[in-house]
Parts: sequence; C-alpha cells; structure tokens
Amino acid sequence: MSNPVHETAYIALGANLGERLLTLRAAVAQLARHPEIQVVAQSGVYDTAPVGPPDQPRYLNAVIAVATRLGPRELLAVLLVIERDLGRERGATRWTARTIDLDLVIFGEYTVLEADLELPHPRFRERAFVLLPLAEIAPLARDPVTGERVESLLRACPGRSDAVRVGPLDESTHPE
Repeated sequence: MSNPVHETAYIALGANLGERLLTLRAAVAQLARHPEIQVVAQSGVYDTAPVGPPDQPRYLNAVIAVATRLGPRELLAVLLVIERDLGRERGATRWTARTIDLDLVIFGEYTVLEADLELPHPRFRERAFVLLPLAEIAPLARDPVTGERVESLLRACPGRSDAVRVGPLDESTHPE
C-alpha cells in the first residue's frame, strides 16, 4: 500500500562481479525511472573488502537517498526486481560474490521486524561500507531505533580505513 506522503529512504548499493560501476549506475537509473521514486542524493563510490568468504573480489559500494510514496515492502519489491534484472542470483549462501546488492537501510522513521524485511537494516550500524557513503549524503540522518546520527555511528564503526573513495556514482559528475 502506497504512502500518502513522500518518505525518504536510503538504499545501499554494492557489486563485486562484472562491470561493478556500470552495474551500480544501471541500478540507480532503473530506480530513477520508476514513477514513484525520485533519486535525491548519491554518495561517491567506495572500494571495500568483502564481508564473508575471503576468496571473493572487492566491492564497490555507494548509498543513494530516494523520495518515494511507496511503502517499505513495495520499495523492497522494486529493489528485488532490479537485482534480478541486473543478474543477481539469490542462493541459500549469504555474503557471497554478486553482480548487485540493493539493501533498504533506513526508510523514514519506520521500524519493521519481519522474516523478509527488517528496518532499519539490522547490520548497517557496524558496516563502514554503508556508513561512509551514507554519512557523505546524510550525516545528520538518525537511526530510527537508537536515535543516533549517522555521523556518530560512523565514528564508532571499525573498519573505515579499508574503504577507499574511488569517484562519483553519478555519471554526470566528472571523475575525481
């Protein structure tokens, strides 16, 4: 069911197989084409070590902010379709290499705890590869559960030194 008002949602993007940057940009483009989604901010792209099995390629990660009238479950459904369109194959094994990963990190002030949807994302507070790009576009955004600002969560997060900002996500921005 759609919301009567626009909500701001933050979506983490990650890819470590194939043309990683092109895939991230394709995901943003698909989101921007959706009639109920407006991309309002894009972080830079960060090169990061994988979480999970060590024998996989490094990731490119970014975060975007969107304004949407979709509800959390509807937005999640859109993300899953885009992942599938871009070659993501979901298996039983978690934290494996993938062409694209789109995670709904924060959706307004919503808190949801269901088998297939948890808001805010349950592990975003301990993941520098999410907090670094999120802090770039929304340092004052608050965790709906703890009330802490993203910038504060980032300062407390280990593993920041491994992430390297490699350039812009937005194609119209000149490379750094």
